[in-house]
Amino acid sequence: MTCGAPLLGGVRFCTRCGAAVTGEADEVALTTTGRRLLLTSDALSLRELLAVVEAGVAYWRERLERERGVARERAAAAIRQLSQILDNLALQIAQGRESVRITGHLLPQRTAPRPCARCGRGNREQANYCMACGAALRPGLHPLAPPTRAPSLSIAARSDVGRRRPLNEDTFYAGEFAVAEGVLGTLLLVADGMGGHQAGEVAAAMARDGLKQTLTATLSLGVPADDLGWHDLLRHSVLEVNRRIYDHAQANAARLGMGTTVTLAVVTGGRAHVAHVGDSRAYLMNAQGVTSDGSTWIQLTTDHTLIARLVDIGQLTPEQARLHPQRNVLYRSLGSDPTVEVDTFSQALAPGDLLLFCSDGLVNYVEDAELAHIVIAEPSIDRACEQLVALANGRGGSDNISVVIARFRQ
Repeated sequence: MTCGAPLLGGVRFCTRCGAAVTGEADEVALTTTGRRLLLTSDALSLRELLAVVEAGVAYWRERLERERGVARERAAAAIRQLSQILDNLALQIAQGRESVRITGHLLPQRTAPRPCARCGRGNREQANYCMACGAALRPGLHPLAPPTRAPSLSIAARSDVGRRRPLNEDTFYAGEFAVAEGVLGTLLLVADGMGGHQAGEVAAAMARDGLKQTLTATLSLGVPADDLGWHDLLRHSVLEVNRRIYDHAQANAARLGMGTTVTLAVVTGGRAHVAHVGDSRAYLMNAQGVTSDGSTWIQLTTDHTLIARLVDIGQLTPEQARLHPQRNVLYRSLGSDPTVEVDTFSQALAPGDLLLFCSDGLVNYVEDAELAHIVIAEPSIDRACEQLVALANGRGGSDNISVVIARFRQ
């Protein structure tokens, strides 16, 4: 593709410029075998997938030989589950099938089918007035006055080393984001570093500081006029920081192979413009519901891990994925390669919305429904952060834990 227009999965030609679309591929090394797998954006090779599952079986068989008690039972259960997947994959290959398309994990954005003629904002089907500008959405209703002030934003954040790691390689930023002309909005960011000899800590800090610097310099030249402009700006900023981290690692032998995840949002004008690489996460929550079925939470980002791909195609349940030994094998991170594919999107925000950004040290121990219950039920977002960190530590705390919460009020 030559023009950079966003496209739906599975399209063959760009709807803006007509160029043929060629899918880019991600490569990942399995820690248990050293084998490298090639993952395209919309499909998985069944033979490559078979290798992933076989590596998992080998891992759990080794655990079965040396564990006792509950740990031994868990290893046996994991082998049974993976054996079922092996049988299923082998049958599909025997029938001549070589790949499987990834059709799951479409972002469940807030349903807003009724557009406003005045401001263009989407609203729920049953709405009478626009939630953004107060204009009447149904015949016979008088317009309401536009809101006199925008939703206010309160922020809380915590980062904890956990119970087993000697060093905290997570980092975060949460605060007002200013350019030369004044305050533009709010920057929210979580990064989870990886690599020995403190390299992960360095990579995460370089991502945090580099993005603040790059965004400030770019936005001082002008603010994007629409969502696509924001996506381009964020993508280029993340790519620039990725190059800096990669070059730094190449020039320092002790930090070779270091990398980091990053999930960030610039919140301005009632919208959150998000960029994401890795398996840190962003959630949207609201007690009044954020999806058409009334769910109070949605995960906005997609984990760039092998195990998330297995969940997408129905080979693992989310519960099984949470305990899988390869759940943290990333196929996309900052600094690991000279360039990286960056997920970008924009999310409209309404009064009562909460954004939660976190590292995997939290979600490895706290389920999504629990996250939403604590964040929504606790009046103080500072206490909500403390409760989430304490809960993850109480259940094991095997990794660093970082969480950022932003609440919007009218």
